Amino acid sequence: MASKLKTFINLRGYPITLFNQNHRSLSSQILAPINQSQYRKRILLANLLQRYGFPPSSLQHFLSRNNHLLNSDLAETETSLGILLSLKLPQKSLVSLICDCPNVLRSEFLRKWRVPLSDCGKHGFSSSAIKSVLEHCSRIGIGPDKFYDCVRVLKGLGFCDSTVSRILSSFPGVLLVKEVEILRKIEFLVGIDIARDNIERFFHVFPEVLGIGTETRLKPLLDEFMKMGFSKDDVKKEIAREPRVLGLELGELPRCLELINTLKCREVIRVSILSEGVFRAGIEVKLRVDCLCKYGLIRRDAFKVVWKEPRVILYEIEEIEKIEKKIEFLTNRMGFHINCLADVPEYLGVNLQKQIVPRYNVIDYLKLKGGLGCDIGLKGLIKPSMKRFYNLYVKPYPECERIFGKRKEHVRVKSRHPAGLWKLMKPSSHLTTKEDVVNMKSFIGSLA
Repeated sequence: MASKLKTFINLRGYPITLFNQNHRSLSSQILAPINQSQYRKRILLANLLQRYGFPPSSLQHFLSRNNHLLNSDLAETETSLGILLSLKLPQKSLVSLICDCPNVLRSEFLRKWRVPLSDCGKHGFSSSAIKSVLEHCSRIGIGPDKFYDCVRVLKGLGFCDSTVSRILSSFPGVLLVKEVEILRKIEFLVGIDIARDNIERFFHVFPEVLGIGTETRLKPLLDEFMKMGFSKDDVKKEIAREPRVLGLELGELPRCLELINTLKCREVIRVSILSEGVFRAGIEVKLRVDCLCKYGLIRRDAFKVVWKEPRVILYEIEEIEKIEKKIEFLTNRMGFHINCLADVPEYLGVNLQKQIVPRYNVIDYLKLKGGLGCDIGLKGLIKPSMKRFYNLYVKPYPECERIFGKRKEHVRVKSRHPAGLWKLMKPSSHLTTKEDVVNMKSFIGSLA
């Protein structure tokens, strides 16, 4: 006996034909898990995360990368979020923590750390320190015992709460550093004439030094400085001024100095770079290279950028933020890869608000309107002069005048003195008398 056929439409819109006798069983096996269980749980989880401050724009990407959260108990996930919220973390830090390390949502992990982290808040530890400790311990699987031991050791050395918080925030790996290693670091710093009163400041400024080996890195680094011809006083002075000097890799400072020696720039720029000494100039190059590498540029290309655009070496430490803003605008807003800086290093020497942003807005507008025949790369955006860019992309399109700003071709030179000042400076007039006229005539007559 032939079985009757049943046709229905699936979730993607395609027809599926099933035997009538198995219609109910097969449809429940195919549609129910997809349509009712997974989809419903995905929506509930998304609503839960959004309720705790998760941005809706990144929910889809986050859930697609972490499908294991769909298999967890929704009530336990909500409990974990409540524990994280009770730690008084800022919303951005909470979202960043969950995105970078979703394992922190495990309820058994947070139950162990709830009391220790609550104690951190009582001691005045910053939210960034709590975030770093949670993220580090969740990835490696460290228990609260290591945390208590580390805090006890640091407090025993006389460090204040702000210094301990700073160390945990910038270098959570200190939880795995033994007390003996920390004491060796202190002995090393005292051995290079760093006063004990400045040891705490040193660790506050550069806590990453706690993870650098004393015998394998720090002592060979000092020997390298001596072989390069620097005196012990010069090295001590620079380390006291900038503790991150000890973060140099072996051979990194010679490479920085080699770059300075091969610079092809104006003599004024070279003199400014070397104004505080050769050692300090090498450190400035290292800081700029690290700033570029932080955004994904490899070291070889970072050195190439600094070599082609040496003016970035002259930026003050506070002005490095300008470089970071330019890089963020390049990658996030303009959509270029960080490697483009290796081909167009002049980008870092151009003013962001006055030149880069107006030019990009004009090109972006013309691209949306279809007014460009080809793609304009970073080189075509930065290299042309202001006049050439204006004539190519702004002048032919009147609507771009408002975006770019009107070009002032005939600018009236402002006078140095206010109007009417000549009247005040005019000498007083002298009245001519009859006697003066007679004297002048007699004088002229004598000449004739």
